[in-house]
Amino acid sequence: MLEHFNALVDGLPPATIYLIIAALVFAEAALFVGFVFPGETAIVVGGVLASQDVLSLPVLLAIAVVAAVAGDSVGYEIGRRYGPRLLDVKVMRKHRAKVHGAQELIRRRGAFAVFIGRFTALLRALMPALAGSSRLPYPKFLLFNVIGGVTWVVTFTLGGYFAGAAFEHAAKLAGRGLAIGLAVAAVVGLAVWSVRKRRKEAREEAEAEAAESEAAEAGPVESDAAESEPARTLP
Repeated sequence: MLEHFNALVDGLPPATIYLIIAALVFAEAALFVGFVFPGETAIVVGGVLASQDVLSLPVLLAIAVVAAVAGDSVGYEIGRRYGPRLLDVKVMRKHRAKVHGAQELIRRRGAFAVFIGRFTALLRALMPALAGSSRLPYPKFLLFNVIGGVTWVVTFTLGGYFAGAAFEHAAKLAGRGLAIGLAVAAVVGLAVWSVRKRRKEAREEAEAEAAESEAAEAGPVESDAAESEPARTLP
């Protein structure tokens, strides 16, 4: 598995790898790239590469934190400038249930919702823009953006770092063939879990949209029934 990572970055200078990781983390919320490529994947891979001495762990952590905070700040500004018009964007309409859930989370938790949203892929892409469109004060947004960004980057980068180190240790103890087999099994299990999670989220969104449609259709019917009912005169 690590051989594949090394082959992927073979010939690339560390500066270019840092730039790619920073661009993916930045664009997740700033350009809504998080809908198709979660930024946490980039920093986990970066952590694995740091465990192989391809990258410097402190430099990687610093770059990823700056990119995460800056990207979310741009997403906030987009939401603040375009407000409700942002909800008419195709990608927002496609995830209507998630958007409504994120808006409700902001109403209930305020700036703390920014921290909570950092740890869910779709919310990580949505939350900054929705916080901006809801006119959440920027100083509060920035505080929880920084706290969430640091926690998120450190957690997933170190996860990749220790996973890479554990692989090398297992390879030395049990042999590289067995270690590769275990790594492949872990990746397959993670992929299956991710697919099932996305399918579950899709079902929940479809059910939420169906419930909204039924409520919208039921509203006018009830109204028409009320209008058609003859007025009663008081005795």
